[in-house]
Amino acid sequence: MDAITADRLRGVAVGAAVGDALGMPLEFGLASHPDHFIKKMRPGRLPAGSFTDDTEMALALAECLLTNATLDTDDLARRFLDWYNSGPLDIGIHTSAVMEKLAAGKNWQTASQEAQMPNPDNAGNGSVMRCWPVALACCWDERAILSNYSRLQSSVTHVHEECLAGCDFINQMIVSLVKGAGIQEAYRQALENTSLPEGLRQSILLAPRRKRDELRNTGWVRHTVESALWGLMNTNSFEEALIQVINLGADADTAGSVTGALAGAYYGLAAVPAEWVSALQGEWPLNSGNIWRSADFIALADKLAVSRNPDARQ
Repeated sequence: MDAITADRLRGVAVGAAVGDALGMPLEFGLASHPDHFIKKMRPGRLPAGSFTDDTEMALALAECLLTNATLDTDDLARRFLDWYNSGPLDIGIHTSAVMEKLAAGKNWQTASQEAQMPNPDNAGNGSVMRCWPVALACCWDERAILSNYSRLQSSVTHVHEECLAGCDFINQMIVSLVKGAGIQEAYRQALENTSLPEGLRQSILLAPRRKRDELRNTGWVRHTVESALWGLMNTNSFEEALIQVINLGADADTAGSVTGALAGAYYGLAAVPAEWVSALQGEWPLNSGNIWRSADFIALADKLAVSRNPDARQ
């Protein structure tokens, strides 16, 4: 694995966490006027630079991938439940409903299906926000394996087809970018390699041409993917992509995390502003007193990248 590829892989992990932390104080807020864009890490419900449940769930997924030869969904469900029982400060409504059923002793298949039943059309972004570790672990696998794992990790909590497909599409694009494809080519390859429900496909096709005031940036997976693609495909740097997307407000941390993973895959770790990287922080596991910083995400990216292909080692 050459240095440029390694930098891109590291850019995915650090970029996702940085995007989460940068968007954290803007979550649930209104879109910012361009004259008043937030461009620095700021405190919100957490100290400045802190990552949220988006990254915490991604770390649980990463540890599951590193511990098992395959994606063990039973193990992943247990790790999510351990995280839930540790009292995260933030958790999505749908994810919480699944966790409550797991805590009551139901298996993840039953829990995720039953949580979906009251609102069959609910397609939240709680699985696409955490999907990037699969892209790093499966970067050298066949695309079918990448697709399978991307969808499997989603199904533990989010079984709607748009959630499954959204995770698949984002990870397909991350892998193409890491391997050196340009943004337009990675976008085309992801469209070719992902089976997409028609509504999500139309949103993805329209995303690059959207105007900023047309983006709603809600907790719907369709909106998150749309915002992230719009930000990546209408800017020329990691920094500008993140600034544009997190200042859409609403679900700013999740949109920031997905955008950060994509932009990190293309521009690499070296392009992430040093001020953002140095400010990144968060406790993991929760209540452990262990504080994660950028070096930990770099080490994690390196481990994931060789976990299924030792030949990828430098």
